[in-house]
Amino acid sequence: MGERRSILVVEDNEDNQEIAKLILEREGYGVDLAATSAEVRQRISARRPDLILMDVRLGSEDGLEVARELKADPATAAIPIVALTAMAASDHVLAAGCAGFIAKPIDTRLFPAQVRGYLLLCAS
Repeated sequence: MGERRSILVVEDNEDNQEIAKLILEREGYGVDLAATSAEVRQRISARRPDLILMDVRLGSEDGLEVARELKADPATAAIPIVALTAMAASDHVLAAGCAGFIAKPIDTRLFPAQVRGYLLLCAS
């Protein structure tokens, strides 16, 4: 079996963080959590994730702006980002550099397959 894939979940709601973490860890992924752009940078410097799941609204911060900043930085540009959003997703998610989106609230039955699909899509 290959190396354990790592996912950074960027979410400011602790309940949502824990649900995502529980589901992803049960699927065998390594999971790091961040609630702010500063925490994102800190987590990425400690362990480069295979995928970032980015909440579009991070309290006072704009998750899509954080995605744009990561995509503009050569050190982090190659990390795939998937938006987590309760808003109707449109071109603005793709324009921010995201590979796509997963609707919130997440469907706990579909979430593992959605994440796996983005990991496969972004690896090809």
